Amino acid sequence: MSTVPEPLNVGLLMFLPYRAMETRVFEGLAAAGFDDFTPAQARVFQRIASDGSRLTDLAAQAGITKQSAGFLVDQLERAGYVERVPDPQDGRARLVRVAERGRRSVEASRRIVAEVEAEWTAHLGVGRMAELRSVLTDLREITDPWR
Repeated sequence: MSTVPEPLNVGLLMFLPYRAMETRVFEGLAAAGFDDFTPAQARVFQRIASDGSRLTDLAAQAGITKQSAGFLVDQLERAGYVERVPDPQDGRARLVRVAERGRRSVEASRRIVAEVEAEWTAHLGVGRMAELRSVLTDLREITDPWR
């Protein structure tokens, strides 16, 4: 007697491709010379706004404490991925900004993401990939408080 496996929940179905892409990005970054970057650091790094972000905002968006975010930003700063600069809106505050090495890593990761998305498009077809992007974009409206 065979049993039909229980269908995977939607969260897991979204997580599996995300994890596959994340793995490819980290492998590609390592091959491009950015081999000193951890997933924990990436979760903070990817939330840095184009004009810089305060540490408290990065911590909130990453879902970690300010102390943990500070520790990760310190590591990123030592490795040359970010820099801290005065906040032009508040002289007492500092902003975390992407530094030159960080910009180069972002460019490399964008190329890798494009490769993965091209592979997924070849697998799903252009229409289904566009539909997937549209549905996930719509879902973001109720799942991403920092959109």
